[in-house]
Amino acid sequence: MNNKKQSIFERPLWVAIFALSAAIAWGWAFPLVKMGFGEFGITGDMTGSKMLYAGIRFGVAGLITLAIAKLSGKSLRVNTTSDWLYVVAFALINTTLHYIFFYIGISNSAGSRAAIINSSGSFLLVLLACIFFKSDSLTLRKIIGCAIGFAGILALNVGGGESGQFTFMGDGMIILGASCAAFAGLMTRGVCRRVDILVGTGYSLAIGGALLVVPGLMMDGTLPNVTPWGVTILLLLTSISTFGFALYNKLLTLNPMGKVAIYNSLIPVVGALSSCLCLGEPFYWKYLFAALLAMAGIYIINRGKK
Repeated sequence: MNNKKQSIFERPLWVAIFALSAAIAWGWAFPLVKMGFGEFGITGDMTGSKMLYAGIRFGVAGLITLAIAKLSGKSLRVNTTSDWLYVVAFALINTTLHYIFFYIGISNSAGSRAAIINSSGSFLLVLLACIFFKSDSLTLRKIIGCAIGFAGILALNVGGGESGQFTFMGDGMIILGASCAAFAGLMTRGVCRRVDILVGTGYSLAIGGALLVVPGLMMDGTLPNVTPWGVTILLLLTSISTFGFALYNKLLTLNPMGKVAIYNSLIPVVGALSSCLCLGEPFYWKYLFAALLAMAGIYIINRGKK
């Protein structure tokens, strides 16, 4: 009999609470990013400034995460060159490429629409985890849950031009970013075999952030209009990154990935509502319909054992 004490990060109720908390935090990032761009005077064509902004956000979040890990008594050492290469690759996919695509995409798509499209990465990770990990099996329940969730994504693109049409620089970039997030999710268990997952998350954010700052500066990126409110928004986004990634990555290493990743489908609910409230964007009923389908997918998948 296995008498090993179950971690709080493995108990179903707490897994749900923690995963929901991360999803709610990330949902608020959608309007906050747009508000931050506006406050700092970053316009749609200022790609270098967007990279600089993102790099500062994630770089600071990474340093804070590493400081928390150190104060918690965790070693920051990465033992071998191959381990470092893996951590750097994780940083590139999880932070640098993911958010290059995300920041470009959200600047060219309505925040509420972007939030819902971005949830496609959750379903992709559910399916990929079934291929790569024995803890995640591809069941009929998961297939039905993912199908219903994807139906929500497809529902977003039904309707007239006033709700927006697909564009590569908008929706296409968000889809690429979501794909990076899915593949990075697969890599978390490899990270935790090399370093503590909190340390790995810190390095991912810090290295990935630095790799965003450098090209941002090379592309003459600046923050044209620094204001107290703008700095406050940036600090809020930094806090979201620290909290969200540390919690989410920890959950992914200890639970079936599909059961954790699927909670990110709730991000569109928070992203759509917060964008409408904070940015004055119009709310379309199909956003609610898409969100309800995503939540139905979450419920169906989490009813199963794996």
